[in-house]
Amino acid sequence: MANTKRTSEGHSQAAGWRQKMKTALQRSPASGLQVTLLIAFICVRSSPLTGYSAYRYFEVVTICNLIMILAFYLVHLFRLYRRLTCISWPLSELLHYLIGTLLLLIASIVVASNSYSQSGVVAGAIFGFVATFLCLASVWLSYKISCVTQSTDAAV
Repeated sequence: MANTKRTSEGHSQAAGWRQKMKTALQRSPASGLQVTLLIAFICVRSSPLTGYSAYRYFEVVTICNLIMILAFYLVHLFRLYRRLTCISWPLSELLHYLIGTLLLLIASIVVASNSYSQSGVVAGAIFGFVATFLCLASVWLSYKISCVTQSTDAAV
């Protein structure tokens, strides 16, 4: 009887963890950005004749942005910002999105100008521009969270 109780508790804990992950993924504003960056990377990577350094720059920028977004997502998911108080997480996220947006915009422009009518590269450039727009939206949301909320809290 005790074994059944343990397994049912473990099962309910695992189900609760899965539900928490599912709702966290659905609430994440960066999930659309992650998918767009991944599609852009795959489009450019799978195109023939992508040996130019411009395409490699685009691949590096998209993968680095994707890795950093996943890192910030894990920080928020596991609430590491409560333990690591020496870092201003909203400010670091804002700076990441600003720098990432600028680099992604430059990479998308370079890839679009060097596409040579290759459909995969053109699709990657389009998804790069969409990801740039989503990064701008994330910059705005991050700014609203970090700067506007802090100034409102200081006024109260």
